[in-house]
Amino acid sequence: MSLTTALTYVLPHRLLSSMARSLAYSDNPRVSRWLIDTVTRKFNVNLDEAANPDPRSYPTFNQFFTRALKPGARVADADPRSLVMPADGRISQLGKIDAGRIFQAKGQSFTAAELLGSAEDAKPFNEGLYATVYLSPRDYHRVHMPWTGTLRETVHVPGRLFSVGPAAVNNVPGLFARNERLVCHFDTSFGPMVSVMVGALLVSGVETVWSGEEIPHYGDRITRKDYRGRGITLQRFEEMARFNYGSTVIVLLPPGVAEFAPHLDAEHPVQLGQALAKLR
Repeated sequence: MSLTTALTYVLPHRLLSSMARSLAYSDNPRVSRWLIDTVTRKFNVNLDEAANPDPRSYPTFNQFFTRALKPGARVADADPRSLVMPADGRISQLGKIDAGRIFQAKGQSFTAAELLGSAEDAKPFNEGLYATVYLSPRDYHRVHMPWTGTLRETVHVPGRLFSVGPAAVNNVPGLFARNERLVCHFDTSFGPMVSVMVGALLVSGVETVWSGEEIPHYGDRITRKDYRGRGITLQRFEEMARFNYGSTVIVLLPPGVAEFAPHLDAEHPVQLGQALAKLR
């Protein structure tokens, strides 16, 4: 285990993330420009595809980080039976939810029940599929719908805020089921679908298109919000949420409904809109 990963066990996660949030939302030009210039340079951010390509025009780092893309920068896979990739980034892992367990990295796994915060919520996905997509600081940070769905419920599960970088994923047991996260349950034409927005160290917030900021405020207990009957339907490829810093989204599908695109595997770089899976 690296020293950095070891330190994450003892670091004050929420304090550091709150401090990062203060910096990200600061409208002090010196602060915002320094952060934007540092991230752009260090991570080789491609601003040519941004709707607003001028880094100096963003009043805060957060507005830069959650920037929109120009029209046509990403398109949905042309096959109408394709579930599309929810975000830019790379595949951390994907595969079958085997006996209720989701593979994290060599020697590491967690259960779907642990991830979702409920054994009952996990039942429809037993022997189904999961895909874990890691968004690095250089990526577009809005998460979109793999398939058209009507929002049924969200579950805010409190937890730690470990880094979700490769070193931590390889070494922190059950990482994604330990970090604070927002579980979004949708009803679709093929049954239930879940998108899990996983928080991380220095992630200063998770926002959804239907209710705005969800994390923070950091939680101390599981909180459920029932959206049944509210008619919140999001179309395939439509934006659903955003990270205010780099993190991970995990998609769960029930068994027997789809097969992953054959070229996808762990560490594969991906872009929003390309084929994730195809309905059977």
